[in-house]
Amino acid sequence: MAKHVDYYVSLNSPWTYLASRRFETLAKKHNAHVSIWPVDFGSVFSVSGGLPLPKRAPQRQAYRMMELKRWRDHLGVKMNLEPKFFPANEVPAAKCVIALRELGRMADAIKLAHAVLAALWEDEKNTGDPATLHEIVASCGLDAATVIKASEAPNMIEKRESYTQYAIDQGVFGAPSFVIDREIFWGQDRLDFVDRKLAA
Repeated sequence: MAKHVDYYVSLNSPWTYLASRRFETLAKKHNAHVSIWPVDFGSVFSVSGGLPLPKRAPQRQAYRMMELKRWRDHLGVKMNLEPKFFPANEVPAAKCVIALRELGRMADAIKLAHAVLAALWEDEKNTGDPATLHEIVASCGLDAATVIKASEAPNMIEKRESYTQYAIDQGVFGAPSFVIDREIFWGQDRLDFVDRKLAA
């Protein structure tokens, strides 16, 4: 029986970007059912002891850059370590992902989330800019006007808040997180364990 994965993401996170394509491959390999949850990790951090990047100690910020370079080089992916538009306003893109998710179009929601991350970290695009977001949605083969209109429904912010509270209730505290059978796997460097769990 195929396993279900709850996939918690930030659309600004370099670690979610580094995990994105590899996780897609794993999910396909195991025929896993995936639900994506684009949540507000600023709110998650406030109740879980995390700190937004600018408030972290200089040593931690320096080590983060070392690790990003290591993983970029190890994985052989294209990645700007300090993209021009980071952190972008992720709310408009998150609402588009949520709109697709709420329409039952989970595969499209995941595809769009990963396209937003690639645009930010590979192509240095301002993913919070409406025109740029329109282009990204269209690049996924989606009707951008329809998706964006759906994302502007008045309940989308409340949906994101409810997703965020759900993540907190499940014990999630960082992005990306993969939850399988109530077991949390935090970070792109835990995908080997995700692979083993899905294979079990």
